[in-house]
Amino acid sequence: MPTYQYRCSNCGNELEIVQKISDASLTLCPKCETESFERVISASGGFLLKGSGFYKTDYGSGKPAPAAPTPSPCSTGACSGGGCPLAK
Repeated sequence: MPTYQYRCSNCGNELEIVQKISDASLTLCPKCETESFERVISASGGFLLKGSGFYKTDYGSGKPAPAAPTPSPCSTGACSGGGCPLAK
């Protein structure tokens, strides 16, 4: 659920409230009890992930993928026409 920041235009009280997106905005200030509580746009503290399943080690086998084999000179055609560089 998202966290919303509210500010009272009457007394200046500020709160952060965790609400469902479908919940109605709060209007009653809990400090001065007036109908002047408004949702404000705030700078987010960042994207926060909680719980398991968000780490690189949680997925896959943990083993590095095998490197692609390096082609030998014989398979690239270097041995055709007479001297194989591996025969030396």
